[in-house]
Amino acid sequence: MTSLVVRRLLIDLSTPFDRRWNGGDAFRSAYFNALSMSFPAGEQFFIDSVRAGVKALPEAQRQRLEPEVQGFIGQEATHRRVHALFNGHLAQQGHVNAWEPRILQRIKRLDGVDVRHAVAITAATEHFTAILAEHLLAHPQTLDGTEARLRTMWLWHSSEESEHRSTAFDVYRALGGDERWRRRWMRVVTGFFLTDMLRQTTRNLWHDGALWRWSSWRSAASFFFGRDGLVRHTFGPWRAYFRRDFHPTQLGGQRGSQWLAEHEADFAVVARS
Repeated sequence: MTSLVVRRLLIDLSTPFDRRWNGGDAFRSAYFNALSMSFPAGEQFFIDSVRAGVKALPEAQRQRLEPEVQGFIGQEATHRRVHALFNGHLAQQGHVNAWEPRILQRIKRLDGVDVRHAVAITAATEHFTAILAEHLLAHPQTLDGTEARLRTMWLWHSSEESEHRSTAFDVYRALGGDERWRRRWMRVVTGFFLTDMLRQTTRNLWHDGALWRWSSWRSAASFFFGRDGLVRHTFGPWRAYFRRDFHPTQLGGQRGSQWLAEHEADFAVVARS
């Protein structure tokens, strides 16, 4: 069982930020904006799924996992709130969140379905976001030129994603979840996540007037396929999920722990599980 800390981020998100807030780079700004647009609805789904999953466990297992699940819920609820504030500024800039309605539509299809499927989807998505978070923590230069409060927001979120990367996975295992379905849902999640991320990023670039600029495509190529590129550094950890003996703790998480230890002044502790 992992001990999780619920933190309140001590930054000001009431003040608007620049349209190309990520170092003036149109692509990187559009990409991170797209991720943020998916978080409020996605994280509410994670909360609901894991809460329902732990309630379905026998009492002994429920008592063992419930403290960690409460910490997970607290962290995800904080992420949801912070990114809702961030997304409010995007809406004021004229951005349209087309990703969230698709998430909500897919969630409706799970009504009445065995709770293990929702938990498996959560576990797969949490692994996906954890490896994206680990990449950002390993390559913080991706945020070079970003104002301090937004840089802190993204690195804090990444660190907590790394910290609670095992929670949904452990609940799924405790529920007796089938290994074939675990891997199958990762394939489905990967397809949806990549497609939706690219669609929303493209839409954001179009709104910014930067979709057909060479600088945007050059930045995208470097971000995905360069020396420190996302695809190069995350394919191995993504593929590891399909191993029969896989567990999220096998992929570390020390960078997130180190960032949180070094930036205690940026947040207040609300609760500990």
